Amino acid sequence: MARDPARFWNRIARKYAASPISDEATYERKLAETQALMRPDMTVIEFGCGTGSTAVRHAPHVAHYTGVDVSAAMLDYARAKGQDLANLSFVEATLESFPAPEGGADMILALSLLHLLDDPRAAIARIHGLLKPGGWFVSSTACMGDILPALRLVAPLGRAVGMLPPLSFFTEAQLAAWIEAEGFRITTRWRPEGKSAATFLIARKPEGAT
Repeated sequence: MARDPARFWNRIARKYAASPISDEATYERKLAETQALMRPDMTVIEFGCGTGSTAVRHAPHVAHYTGVDVSAAMLDYARAKGQDLANLSFVEATLESFPAPEGGADMILALSLLHLLDDPRAAIARIHGLLKPGGWFVSSTACMGDILPALRLVAPLGRAVGMLPPLSFFTEAQLAAWIEAEGFRITTRWRPEGKSAATFLIARKPEGAT
């Protein structure tokens, strides 16, 4: 039984890597809004980087970019894509285990990640701690409580038999409230047309925050 998230993502890595982006216009908008905040001196971490497609697009805009993922198979694809970028590195780790200094990152990305964690609120707290005062948190999240609430009933079975990854069910309103409760100020919040679309949020850690 595939209870280990890394095992699930390792198993589907080849299929995932071959899958096209479902909404190119939305993806490009997210890239552009993120890059508008980037500076050449920034240190950036992307948790849940997958096969590295977003990392290789963002890395040229910052001083150093680290992609982090639990799946070794996903990272094999990522390293192949990013092999010509000297300021891009990839690390196999979870958000909790990644050995980053507190208050050291200028920007942290969590794209298609928070709804895959058992404790998204703890993840948001960890991200807040890893960011410098004034740092940026960029997320794109499938808020399953809005999108597919009925899936909550079968998700544990799907996870037990290896058909689904871990899933957390919360709404967009809950997600925004958790982010603000941690001390972030949300500056961007939007979701494309369509019930299944992910919510894109950009939030800033206030200057002077610890």
